[in-house]
Amino acid sequence: MVIEDDQKVRLRGLHRYLGTATNNEAEYHALIEGLKAVAPWKPDRLEIFLDSNLVVEQVKGKYKVKKPELQKLHEQAMELLKQFGDWSIAHVERDRNKGADAMANRAIDEHVEHVKKPKASG
Repeated sequence: MVIEDDQKVRLRGLHRYLGTATNNEAEYHALIEGLKAVAPWKPDRLEIFLDSNLVVEQVKGKYKVKKPELQKLHEQAMELLKQFGDWSIAHVERDRNKGADAMANRAIDEHVEHVKKPKASG
């Protein structure tokens, strides 16, 4: 997940390994963590870009959230969004979301490296 200012300057990049999750679950987790991270800055306007069209349309209220595993995440995201007066959410193709994609890959790579390290005996 990447947080940028209105000039596209990266303010923060976050990544966390989730384990086994669908793309939509991962997108909701990124949205939730991003909203928590940006809240202290109290931005005048918040523009959110996700590469999951399903999550975007669910947050906009155009699609129903049918899957139970997404319902709880959706509720959390919607509750967090209440603290932002002026916000928008839009779908962006993955190839135009390279910063966030790189952070997701970094989380996976770091997890794999950690798992591969031999445990100290003693």
